[in-house]
Amino acid sequence: QVQVAESGGGLVQPGGSLRLSCAASGFTSTVDMMRWYRQAPGKERELVGAIIFRSGLSTISANSVKGRFTISRDNAKNTVYLQMNSLTPEDTGMYYCNTVLSSSTIHWGKGTLVTVSS
Repeated sequence: QVQVAESGGGLVQPGGSLRLSCAASGFTSTVDMMRWYRQAPGKERELVGAIIFRSGLSTISANSVKGRFTISRDNAKNTVYLQMNSLTPEDTGMYYCNTVLSSSTIHWGKGTLVTVSS
């Protein structure tokens, strides 16, 4: 059974940093890509960025986080990270990741909550 689990969320002050993790397990297909999304209260879910697992090539899609967020991965652990710096209250929300397998199936985690507040 495929499992995708995010962790690392919490309460942080404005200007602070957090590193989120997303671990995938239980799959028989190769992980092609992992993506981070977020959903602020009252807003639609948006794509933060993605990483191609084999090459490590990553991209940040959300303009509001470019230059502050980066994505990396640990192939051996089937884990992807979202490093978030210079956090603002506008970064508050649920952060989700999904895994795109070579079988073209997509699996979502349940999310981790990030709250940026003083």
